[in-house]
Amino acid sequence: MNKHQLASTIWESANQMRSKIEANEYKDFILGFIFYKYLSERELDLFQKEKLSEDEIKKVDEKDVKYAKHVRETLGYFIAYDNLFSTWLAKGNDFDVKDVRDALSDFDQNIDEVYKKVFEKIFNTLQTGSDGWQAGLRCSWLHL
Repeated sequence: MNKHQLASTIWESANQMRSKIEANEYKDFILGFIFYKYLSERELDLFQKEKLSEDEIKKVDEKDVKYAKHVRETLGYFIAYDNLFSTWLAKGNDFDVKDVRDALSDFDQNIDEVYKKVFEKIFNTLQTGSDGWQAGLRCSWLHL
């Protein structure tokens, strides 16, 4: 595949994914997901650094108040295992826009006070954007 074919394929894919969303809103939408993916991976890196096993990672949630607080104080935020970007990918066809809404709502509630100004409303576009992206959201979109 040459550069022209690659560019054409990327453009076609972007238009397919973008569907009825305006280009400017689509940019905000994609950047929001890329940043959420980054934050999720950063938290997974912390888990691995702290030598958590796969089974222990799968149990990480808000119910473990002490560990959630530790993560918030270390990273500035806490994301439960069920809300991690990689967990969304693992859901495949079972992934739903509700997963995003729930995760972003939980994220807002799990920001450390010291970092409120940094992270507060950072995903506002994903939470309050048009229904266009929400109606067509698919797990395949998340393979950024």
